[in-house]
Amino acid sequence: MEAVIFGYAPVGMVGELVTVEVDLRRGIPGVDIVGLPDDSVRESRERVRAAIRNSGFEFPRDRVLINLSPVGLRKVGAAYDLALALAVLIASEQVARLLAPTLVCGELTLGGAVQPVRGAMAAVLAAWRRGVGAFLVPSPNLAEAAAVGGDAVVGVASLAEAARQVGRIGDLSTAPVAARTPGSGAATVGAPPPGEPARGAPSPGGPSPWRQQLGSVSDIRGHAILKRALLIAAAGGHHLLLFGPPGTGKTMAARRLVGLLPALTYPQSVEATQIQSLAGALEPATGLARWPPFREPHHSASPEGLLGGSPALSPGEVSLAHEGALLLDEVPEFPRNALQGLQEPLETGAVHVTRAGRSASFPARFQLGATANPCPCGALGRQTVACACSDNDIKRYWKRLGGALLDRIDVRVPLQAVPAAQLLAPLPSEAAAADDEEMATLVARAIATQRARYRDAPWGRNGRLPAHATQSHCVLDEPCRREIERSQHVAELSSRALHSVARVARTIADLAGSARIGTAHVAEAIQFRRYGDADLFWLRS
Repeated sequence: MEAVIFGYAPVGMVGELVTVEVDLRRGIPGVDIVGLPDDSVRESRERVRAAIRNSGFEFPRDRVLINLSPVGLRKVGAAYDLALALAVLIASEQVARLLAPTLVCGELTLGGAVQPVRGAMAAVLAAWRRGVGAFLVPSPNLAEAAAVGGDAVVGVASLAEAARQVGRIGDLSTAPVAARTPGSGAATVGAPPPGEPARGAPSPGGPSPWRQQLGSVSDIRGHAILKRALLIAAAGGHHLLLFGPPGTGKTMAARRLVGLLPALTYPQSVEATQIQSLAGALEPATGLARWPPFREPHHSASPEGLLGGSPALSPGEVSLAHEGALLLDEVPEFPRNALQGLQEPLETGAVHVTRAGRSASFPARFQLGATANPCPCGALGRQTVACACSDNDIKRYWKRLGGALLDRIDVRVPLQAVPAAQLLAPLPSEAAAADDEEMATLVARAIATQRARYRDAPWGRNGRLPAHATQSHCVLDEPCRREIERSQHVAELSSRALHSVARVARTIADLAGSARIGTAHVAEAIQFRRYGDADLFWLRS
């Protein structure tokens, strides 16, 4: 491959490389940028001109033509600044020619400083797939880019520093860490090579930082069934719905779900970090995300904000929660079309967005935690306050959630207020820590069991088990089937609901260390499935 400079156009998770070419010719001095640039790219002419002068170089006094190809791809943003500046300096022979194809990204200030950009990790991975083995990125993006690119990535803080690094490009490693798979030369993201862990890779063990930020399960007083539900949901990756009157601890409990999840594996870390980088949600100078992400969008979020899209085809909240937890507090208050859009990622683990003739796909394997009041006024089920809602009011309220979405939630838990004596009872800090660690250990063991069971399958967790694989992995013997048939709560449920019961029972058996599903596991799974919008009127009795 000829030594050229590449930029990066983020389109979905993969994106496309953009070749930067510069031609100098005699004529009236000026700069023309062609190749479907938007206004922010056209404005880079003046930024690049000032940055070159203020970095001790001379801007060519010729007619400068800059071509960005492929020409049919719209170029957006200031991330092309550094690539344009280096291409101009190389074309005017002020900087030596590159010895290897190189990806260059970075925004320039007028003084020549290099600013961080979105999607540095995605850019490195896309370039590697195209055979590019050298990378120049802004210093604040070095940690995330080097986590997959290794020593082939060079971080620069200024245009002058980038010009000095050009001479080193030919000596850089051409095998990024994340792209090397032992025994093959395939450009795939997998486990880091033996003896050479990826820079910033997560280390196993240790408490989740979410427990400090969001609180621990031991903060929940009473609610033994709720704690059990959190344990089962975390262990199997099952979606969770908590409903009850205000003040019963729904939101507090749902926020503690992510604190039970173990650290991410290396491939999970790469994907989660890549999404956060593309969305601009990654803190500067940070490497791979070590722990499952947690997102809690407000109920006023638009469908584009929740699912992704916008003119730039950026990832939404469901993708930012990839491999982590997504909390929808007061879920019936979210826009109905946004909730309907959740069906695709919940079913497939991915979301597909199309805007202005362009389409993109983002992974969205998240664990949903949803909360809701039992009725619009929130008083249904309270002992001291009368509910003012009619039956039709309640039905309309739950209709916002939609039966199709509710059918995909495996674990549903109704909550009532806890007596004051239980809320005020002191709990020793040692006991609280032990309770959290015990639950986290049980979750980690159950997840390890599932990963071993599904090691050759793409789903990995019981909660993601597709219908066609349920019968082979969730075997129900004759006593278990009779237990389901006896239950009045599942007599008229859909086939999806029956598969849900089997999946939850499989998780309960995993927590118990049982290789087979027993009737007790099925009975408990049925109890967590029984409540839906048609059963809410039990609170009136």
